[in-house]
Amino acid sequence: MVSRSEQRFININLITIVVTLLVILAGGIVRSTGSGMGCPDWPKCFDRYIPPTDVSQLPANYKEKYVAGRLKKNEKFAKYLESMGKVALADSIRHDKSITVPEEFNPANTWTEYANRLVGVLAGIFMLLTAIYSFVYKKTAKRIVVLSILNVLVIGLQGWLGAFVVSTNLTQWVVTAHMLIALLILVISIYTYNYAKQLNKAPSVIMYRILWLKGFLFFTLVINIVQIVLGTDVREAVDVIAKSLAYDSKGTWISKVGEVFSYHRDLAILVVIANAVVYKMVIDRFSGKAAPLLTARFILITLLVQLLSGFALAYIAFPAAAQALHILFSTLLFSLQFYLYLLVYRTSTYKQ
Repeated sequence: MVSRSEQRFININLITIVVTLLVILAGGIVRSTGSGMGCPDWPKCFDRYIPPTDVSQLPANYKEKYVAGRLKKNEKFAKYLESMGKVALADSIRHDKSITVPEEFNPANTWTEYANRLVGVLAGIFMLLTAIYSFVYKKTAKRIVVLSILNVLVIGLQGWLGAFVVSTNLTQWVVTAHMLIALLILVISIYTYNYAKQLNKAPSVIMYRILWLKGFLFFTLVINIVQIVLGTDVREAVDVIAKSLAYDSKGTWISKVGEVFSYHRDLAILVVIANAVVYKMVIDRFSGKAAPLLTARFILITLLVQLLSGFALAYIAFPAAAQALHILFSTLLFSLQFYLYLLVYRTSTYKQ
């Protein structure tokens, strides 16, 4: 039987997962509206805790000031990368001319980016609460405690990297690393949520006996991660093309991306086939309201929305709403796939 304290942890953990997905949605809105540099500094926004609404509230030399601050921060980041042996990456940051280009003040972009940061703070608060409430398992399931604390550290790393997402003017590999860390945060949160849920249940999932099925589920996770990384590459290419065309001729952006879009589109076919196979495997073994079956159904619904948003991006002039939905549902698809992967194991494998 689940105690009140344990149920509180499970509830907070679930809220943390939902808020983390909201952070990713907010990030998608920021990218789709071109608000990524709406706040040129971090963690404050134009040196203020409450962002300005008019250019008159900014210092006269604000462009030069924030470019200089950005370059100083990037030099520290470059030295850190060099200390790790990443000399080429460090040089690429030092010689990226786009970093020296100041952004024009746009109050809509500023407040969009600021709202994104507020949602991020909310996620951090719930992550901390999850870690605090995890101590109910300090004697029965220490793994939950360790992973919950680890997730607080990871979200701290995410915030640190977020500062360089801003200072490097959305340099692509930094944005990609930022996205992958977000997936890691979700993985840890989903794992601790499922672990806590399964602790007091009798073994009921029979799929654990089929080794190749677990392997295939892992394969679907891997190709979806690759698809997400390719998606960030496509998005970066689109940003460059859009800027070169002064954000006109939206209907031609995708056609100018090149091979990376073809890879992204073709891999989507494999993602669909793999998830269809998984669904068939699940319905052959479960019926009614079994958690794996319900999760597999949610995967299909999520995949459908993902495909529709991808189609809109490719063939309907890159609508902003579709951009935000595409990144949200790609992450939601990954989250559901990972949850299903966990469900194939017996409860007994979660015992301390």
